[in-house]
Amino acid sequence: MDKPVYKCVINKELASDLEVNYVALVDRPAIEKNFLLFTEAITKPRFFLNEEKRIICGPAMIADLLIYRNDQQFGEYYVQFDKETIYTIAEKFAAKNFMNNVNLMHDPAQQPGDVTIFQSFISDSETGIAPMKGFEDAPDGSWFMAMKVNNDAVWAKVKSGEFKGFSVEGIFQQIPVKMNSNRNISIDFNLNDLLSEEDKAEIKLTIIEKILLKS
Repeated sequence: MDKPVYKCVINKELASDLEVNYVALVDRPAIEKNFLLFTEAITKPRFFLNEEKRIICGPAMIADLLIYRNDQQFGEYYVQFDKETIYTIAEKFAAKNFMNNVNLMHDPAQQPGDVTIFQSFISDSETGIAPMKGFEDAPDGSWFMAMKVNNDAVWAKVKSGEFKGFSVEGIFQQIPVKMNSNRNISIDFNLNDLLSEEDKAEIKLTIIEKILLKS
């Protein structure tokens, strides 16, 4: 692999715009993991009818996964999210009450409503939190979620296979950790030191970009 690699980071400040603020239902998840679809009936207490669960669940972010990107600004490169960053993303997502922030295909005009993220957790072997069944190979620090889909039109597209997975979107800082051999640069940062403006000024990073990343 002879392409640059950037780590994506955010900070913990709720006022900062560095965050994941939406999760999209998409046809081609960048993490190359489709969600699982549950349609079996729920047996409810007496006097209630059995109803379809209408639940989809799976990974939203995989720790340390290399995600291929290709754009006019950077050309071909990869981005990564380490488990510390994913933890901060998930924590901030919940703290800012973004659990209803769901759109379709990263289109801000397509916010269907009646689609809610009702489960969200990060896998952690030390505390006994395993990845979702079907995704056992996901490393520690991966972010999983489940959505309840009450929107009929969205559910029809889920069942037809038009929507296959989750895709997060937000604004991040890109920190170079490996450049290609032609540039002969290799950089390894302690990302915890990059979260405040004071630290960033002290280290004098020359390649930090705020971008909209739809992964």
